[in-house]
Amino acid sequence: MSTPHRGLHSYRQTQVQASTPVEQVVLLYDGALRFMADARHAIEQRDIVARRLAVSRALAIIGELRGSLDMAQGGDIAVSLKKLYVYAQDRLMDAVMYHDVRGVDDASLVFTTVRDAWRTVASSAKQDAKGSAA
Repeated sequence: MSTPHRGLHSYRQTQVQASTPVEQVVLLYDGALRFMADARHAIEQRDIVARRLAVSRALAIIGELRGSLDMAQGGDIAVSLKKLYVYAQDRLMDAVMYHDVRGVDDASLVFTTVRDAWRTVASSAKQDAKGSAA
């Protein structure tokens, strides 16, 4: 592992460890979106190896998010999130099968929208914590 790569890895580890659970969810969405952007670029460049790696990483994150859903206690929100995750997975697989960026774009749009909602929740929770500490 090169020194700059090692530094980035250490920074990300520290960022995750210092984050609340909601902030960690946002970080997962950010990672998935980063890999989706990489996949889009790879499709445009016709780089099959890079596309495969980027889509695999995005799908792994989506799998983690799906696996973390508590369907028993999450109610309608968990059901809706599961449907969005399945949709994103399907669109990424379509992008691979048809070598078409539209699938990546569709998955990215869904993830951007949901990530922004999670950011709002994280920000509100942080503000509430600051208010109660004062």
